[in-house]
Amino acid sequence: MRDKFEREINYLRVSITDRCNLHCTYCRPKEGISLQGHDDILRYEEIIRIVSVAVKMGLIKVRITGGEPLVRRGFIDFIVALKKISGLQDISLTTNGILLEEFAQNIFNAGISRINVSLDSLNKDKYFHITNGGNLEAVLRGINKAEKVGFSPIKINTVAIKGFNDDEVLDFAELAFTKPFQVRFIELMPMGQANSDHSEDYLPAAQLMQKITSRYKLEKVAGKNNQAAGPATIFKIKGGRGEIGFINPVSGHFCATCNRLRLTADGKLLSCLLKEDEFDLKKALRENYSDEELARRVREAILSKPKQHDLACTQEHLKKCHRNMSTIGG
Repeated sequence: MRDKFEREINYLRVSITDRCNLHCTYCRPKEGISLQGHDDILRYEEIIRIVSVAVKMGLIKVRITGGEPLVRRGFIDFIVALKKISGLQDISLTTNGILLEEFAQNIFNAGISRINVSLDSLNKDKYFHITNGGNLEAVLRGINKAEKVGFSPIKINTVAIKGFNDDEVLDFAELAFTKPFQVRFIELMPMGQANSDHSEDYLPAAQLMQKITSRYKLEKVAGKNNQAAGPATIFKIKGGRGEIGFINPVSGHFCATCNRLRLTADGKLLSCLLKEDEFDLKKALRENYSDEELARRVREAILSKPKQHDLACTQEHLKKCHRNMSTIGG
């Protein structure tokens, strides 16, 4: 599956729910979102069919996201069903970690060994504040359980927010020094709620790196800024056990190596996180489209993929990023 710019598209992020047990300030609107009903979101068997069609076209990698994927009933059986799709080489999961301690063993047994945990603060009071009630200790217990079970790699995703967690950058670096984790700092993206409530809170990755290198020596890991590793530029901390990653969608385009599509919980296929074009696969499925017709819709989405996003443009343009992150799956 190649787009107009000869990028190979082989990775699908699948949001299985828009629901979440947290309410992070940059992700969901303060007034809440209109949660979709049971019939509004894709059934597991519908997702399996979409993935099966896409695998025949060249898809090799799926990441399960939400909302928070662990809150949807039956997700373990869904993972088992995904693992049975011949040709699908890699399945991973992104979670906020609140329920990870409870489900880590079953997730691992179902066939997922790579996991990303979203964690924006190591201070319990700040974590409680930004998540509107989250329990940091539950997340840390979940990460420890995942490590004991055998997940590798364990990636910690930290959204960098000026005035909130910029004073914890070295604490997160220490976590990567002492544990075999990959701590990844992600630039705050001006979309949805983050655009309206956190427009002044953006921190460029270069500032984070400068702070970390004041204490640690970073050694770039060869080959880990390509499609196989995703958008992160990865560094080993000299003398440490883990790695540091920087994902900088605002200060540095990585669009030239983007290999992904996104499937929302309500069945819309997106070719770009910051492009509003959506291809309605749920409607196609429920109108009994053939596999060939579904494949055509997937191909249309791929061919609509832009050369790059426009995050460097004006605030007026950025307001067009109308979806909140919670409805897309990141």
